[in-house]
Amino acid sequence: MFRQALRQVAKQSSTVVRRSYATEASTASDALKLSLALPHQTLYSESEVEQVNLPSVNGDLGILANHIPIVEQLRPGLLEIISKGGETEQYFVSGGIATVQPGNKLTISAIEAFKPDQFDAQAVKNLIADAQKRAASTDEVVVAEANIELEVLEALHNIAK
Repeated sequence: MFRQALRQVAKQSSTVVRRSYATEASTASDALKLSLALPHQTLYSESEVEQVNLPSVNGDLGILANHIPIVEQLRPGLLEIISKGGETEQYFVSGGIATVQPGNKLTISAIEAFKPDQFDAQAVKNLIADAQKRAASTDEVVVAEANIELEVLEALHNIAK
């Protein structure tokens, strides 16, 4: 019943989006327009880049121009931005949402983003040890918070120099 109603509404829709591979796109453009926003700052605003590599909960993704529209939840990890000239800029993000829209638009809303060289590897190790101690607690709330911290810190440990 629901499927029939959904099909009927879909048939009546005036705008139809057809999914295709990037190589099949008829108006191929080699520029991806990136917007990267944090709650307190905008790092990129419709900037043309060649590729963005995302740490998604579904796995790492490389986004190029003419990518199919998607919405992805970001996991803690390294966000890599490759400019049209080939230069690479990296940020560690602890989470967020990435949306690829028609017209080669990639919008990323991240909770926070830091350059990998801003972290002290020894400090990260100390924080991991502290979170591991709290994860062994008998208090469920403390354990849940510690496990969230561990997820972020372990991803950061792989990146911190």
